[in-house]
Parts: sequence; C-alpha cells; structure tokens
Amino acid sequence: MPAREPVACVLFDESHGEAWTIRPEVAAQIQPSHPGDSSFADAAAVLRAHDLATVAHTADDGPLDEAALATADVLVIAHPSEPRWERVVPGGAPVFTPQELDAIEAHVVKGGGLVVLGETEQDKYGSNLDALLARFGLGIVNDTVSDYVHHRHGAPHWVLADLPRDGRRAGTDILARVHELCFYRAGSLDVPPSAHVLARAASTASSPGAPLAAVVEHGAGRVAVLADSDLFGDDCLHALGHRDLWLNLVTWVAGPRLARPLAHAPSSLAQDPAWPALKTATDTLRLLQQPDGTLDPAADAGAATDLVDTMLASIQALAVHVPHQEAHLAAVGADLTAWRDGGFGVPDFTRALDAFRPDRHRVDGIEHLVLFPMYKQNGSRDKVFEALVVRVPWPAWLAQLEGERYDNAKFVPVTLVDNTAGYDSECAVLFPETVTVSGAPANHFGGIFCDRESARFREQCGAAAAVLGVNLPPDAAALLASESLSRDAFALWDLVHDRAHSHGDLPFDPFMIRQRAPFWMYALEELRCDLTAFTEAVRLEEEGFAFARHAQTAILFDRLFRFPVTGPRVRNYDGLGGQLLFAFLHKSGRIRWTDNQLTIDWEHVAGGVLELRTLVEGLYRDSIDRSRLAHWAAAHDLVATYVPPAGGSRWERGTRAHRETEDLRPYIDEVLEDEFPLSMFYLALQRRLAALRQETQARDTVAA
Repeated sequence: MPAREPVACVLFDESHGEAWTIRPEVAAQIQPSHPGDSSFADAAAVLRAHDLATVAHTADDGPLDEAALATADVLVIAHPSEPRWERVVPGGAPVFTPQELDAIEAHVVKGGGLVVLGETEQDKYGSNLDALLARFGLGIVNDTVSDYVHHRHGAPHWVLADLPRDGRRAGTDILARVHELCFYRAGSLDVPPSAHVLARAASTASSPGAPLAAVVEHGAGRVAVLADSDLFGDDCLHALGHRDLWLNLVTWVAGPRLARPLAHAPSSLAQDPAWPALKTATDTLRLLQQPDGTLDPAADAGAATDLVDTMLASIQALAVHVPHQEAHLAAVGADLTAWRDGGFGVPDFTRALDAFRPDRHRVDGIEHLVLFPMYKQNGSRDKVFEALVVRVPWPAWLAQLEGERYDNAKFVPVTLVDNTAGYDSECAVLFPETVTVSGAPANHFGGIFCDRESARFREQCGAAAAVLGVNLPPDAAALLASESLSRDAFALWDLVHDRAHSHGDLPFDPFMIRQRAPFWMYALEELRCDLTAFTEAVRLEEEGFAFARHAQTAILFDRLFRFPVTGPRVRNYDGLGGQLLFAFLHKSGRIRWTDNQLTIDWEHVAGGVLELRTLVEGLYRDSIDRSRLAHWAAAHDLVATYVPPAGGSRWERGTRAHRETEDLRPYIDEVLEDEFPLSMFYLALQRRLAALRQETQARDTVAA
C-alpha cells in the first residue's frame, strides 16, 4: 500500500521516567524477558498507519518546553514513575518542572491535544501528574479498583468497564466501534461536571461507578485521561476495543489541529500582473457576449477588439509560468484571433481544446492556465469566455494507486487558484464537452475540482450531521472539519468513480449519452460508480491503506446528506441515488432514526452498502438479456422496492402497460417530473437546513 504524508504529529514523552516507550530497542532494555510489557510500539504503529507521525521526546532532547512542543499536535504522557516502583525509560525523573507544566497547558490552550495515562495507587509513583491534570480540572484518585463480578480471565483487578450507551461528545462518538474495555489494575478519576466520562467501574466494583476514562476541552484544545496505561501496551492493545479506543482518543484530541486550513503555496502565475489583466478583460468581454458566445449586436466591436488584444497580450506574458502549455497557449491565441477576425461569431476552440493536455502533466503542484468559451455544469449554461488558474494535486500515493490499481489516464484532479466570475458558481468540473467547438470535442481529460467538492461536502454534510445529531466517530468528525483529509478523500473517490463508468457488466452505453432514457437510469449509473468506489475503498482499508476509510465516509455522507436535498426535484437523478441508499440502509437496520437523532451502525454500514451494490450489479448483469424497455422497467422496480414512486406513476409495477416498440419516447414522456418524491425525513431535513442557513447568514450580517 502507498505511504502518505502525516497529517499531524504525536509526541510521546519519554523524558520523565515513563514506564512505556514507542522504541522497541528501549523496551527490550527495560524488560529483556518480555519487552511487550513496556512497549507502546504497536500503539505508535496504529497511529502511523492512520497518517499520524510518532516521535519520542527523550531526556537527551532537553526539557519538554515550548520549543519541544512546537511541532507536536498531540502529547502523550504514559505513566511516569520512580524506578523503585516500575521499570522505566532511563534518563529522567517523573516530575515536570513548573516551566514544563506551563508549556503543556499552553500547548492545549492553543489547540493541541493531550493524552495522560495514569495507574493504580497513583500517589506512590513520585510523579506530579496531579499538578498537571489539576490545570484541566482533572485528577487521578489513589485507588485500586476491583470487581469480583465483571472482570476478565478470573482476575478481579482486571475490571470490565461500564460504557455509556451514548458516547457522544460535542457531536462526536468517541466510543464508536468500542464495545468492551478492560482496565488492568486501575485507579479512578476525579472529574469536573464539564468532563465527559467514557468508562466507569461497574456497580459491582469496589468503587461503584467511579470514572476510569474521561475527556475535557480546555481553551482551543482537548485532553483525555485514563486511570490505567496497560490497556494500550503491546500485550493488550489488540484485545477487546482497546485499539479502536486508542485511535479514537488520539484522533479526537488531535481534532482542532486536523481542522487547520491547508497552507497553499503562492502562485507565480496568479501573482503576475498579466493575470488580473487577463481576468478583467475576460470578465468584461463575457458581458458583451450572447449565450451562444457570439458578440451582442448592440456591443461595441471596437471595444471587444481591444479586450481580445489585451487577452492575447496577457496570455503571451503568462506563458513563461507554464512552459508545458506552449502548444496549447499558441492554439488558444490562434482560436481567439480567428474569433476576432471572423467577426465575433460562434467561437470555435477545437484546436485549443485538442492541445490542452493536463493528462500528460500529472505532477503534484503543477499549474495550468485555462481560457475557453464554455458553459458551466451546475452553473450558467452560457457558452462564454472564462479564464482559470488551476493546480493539480498529484501526491505520490495517488499516483501509485492510479498506476498500479486504478488506471485512469484521463483523470486529472484540480484545485482552483483563481477564476473569472463565471466560475463563482456550483461548477466543480472542467470537462471537454463544456468547451465550444465546431464538431465533436476532443476527449483527452476529465478535470474534477476536488477542493470545491470537498468544501461543499464539509459545509453541507457537516450542517446535516449537526442537525441530525449523527453519531460521528472521531475520524468522521475530523474529515468533516479537515480541508486536507476531505480534499484527498475526494481525489481518491473521483479516481475510482470516474474509472468505474467504463468497467463492469455494462450496457453498451452506460453513460446513455446517445440515448434518451428515464432519469432513474442515470441515477443508478452514478450510484453504481459510487458503490464501486466505496467497495474499492473498503478493500484498500482491509489491505492496509487506512486512509481509504475517509473515502468511504465521504461517499456515504455526500450520498445520504447532500445529494437528496440539493437541486430541483425535476428528475433529480443524483438525489434519487441518495434516497435509494438511505432507504436501503434504513430498511436493513444499518441506520436508525430514533429520538430525533440519526444513528449509524458503523460496524455494519459498509456491509449494507456492499449489499446494495450487489443488487445494482445484478441489474446491470441481467441487462444484456433484456430489451431496453424491460431493462428500464426492472430498474424502476428495483428503486421502487425501497423508494415508493409518486401517486399516479405510470411506470409502477402493476400500472405500466408498455409494449415493445422501436420508438420509446412516448413512454419516457410518461415519467413524472418527480417520479420518486422525497420522503418526510428529507423534506424535514431540507427545511431545517434552510433555517440553519438563514440563521448563519443573519449572524454573519450582524458580525459584518
């Protein structure tokens, strides 16, 4: 599996006599006969597999001060002790200096994460964890919890914790996928009312109901504390729900840092004075054009000529920044000149489009200058001039997946550096078919704005998740907040989705470009490609590419929470695909709407998505033996099994009376504009999201 750049750094303190180390060679020194009893190596490996860098801070690195914490997003302190009580990492005393305590608190206040692991009989170890935790209103009680009823392997001090049925904290379910935890010789915690207790001793324990694990927010950061450290050691990490809890805790405390916006490199192209000149001239010229791209008869041809001349000069000046576009920009100049000299008729950018080959330059960070007369999908249909500066994100991990597993030579993910006003819209693609040409457009590339898609996802799905009270695992909450994670998730999703249109048991024309078809056929085709991408993401995660879980979440949430409530209800095929997925998962119990909250069964929801994919794939596989009319009817029946058609539908099973004929247009005309109406759930969600947008706009207006 490909490696990814870390998205955050977890610093393990090993400078204060900790009983645990992430360095296997040090664990072997501490416990030669059984290194696993002192090792957090597996815990560190789990984090690295999820794109979290791990670093040990040792006594040789100096104090744990502001400088030491400058590059850390999460600090882990695992059971400091005097050596008379524990075998510990050599070289440091278990007492933090006042300056170190200040630095750790400041780290949290500024948005950093802190995980503190204590132990049974905490007071004896000679550490001052109590002074550190007191700064966050927390404490570790000097206790040894026992439970002669709820314990593991016959050991009363290996207590099985009570876990709250709802582990949500500020919309995040830190106990997602965690069902059972064992605390091995644990103390207990003293927590403030503001803390969220994740685990308690059972009512049969020596300290009934005592908190064993809790989290708090402090300043802009977060703190997690446990009264035991063994459950994350190599010997115990893979038992019960310990591994999932560990990953959830670290991801949750890292949340504020994961939400940091991406640092975007400056663009020499966009900073060149020739770019705003090109942009202004293009925007001004667009106002003189008619929808088909011709110059408005009432416009001043002389003014249009001057604008074109400015555009030509600007393109020539900007070419130095994009030497790989030499042939393309020459063709743009020729086509633009021909449009001017030909009297400003319908533009023909055939040559320019044929020479535009971003597919040949998939290099991470490379930029392209784009100037075409084109319409905008999900935006203006006017075929007028637009100018863009786009950047290609092509990290090594994505290039490796495309090269080794998901060959897709035309796929080009792009981000928008700057644009003319026509792209101030919902358009998130740069496709050849949008460009104005005299004949069939060249089809060399497919540009998808993963930054726009992911921003829309974070805004709309984040709002829906909040309104619905969805039980978000920390990784899903991070995805909804992180520009970096969501952008990369969409790049992976788009790569596999785009490729899926030409793979599988397909009809002759899966896109149905050359045929008119009922809109649910388009819904099933787009959904089929998303279900394929989801399936591949599950497979990638199972094979060790943990990041692929983010692609699964992006697909699931966009389909469930954005597509059905976006756009008009007139033959909304993307919306229908989302309705079908929701209804299937709801009917099979993978999602539940109870007490005005939407709960997702995170351990089984993927299985539900895969089951729906099997049904859709079966429909496609059987299509080769059916007529078009029979195939459309079978597809309607599949959708109608889960999403009831509208009253008066003439396509519903038992109602339709269609006969095979060469001309199927009359039957297509029978399709209702809203053949599959929104459910009460989605109608209510639409209203609540609209109200939320109005509230947000009102607050923004007041703030402004």
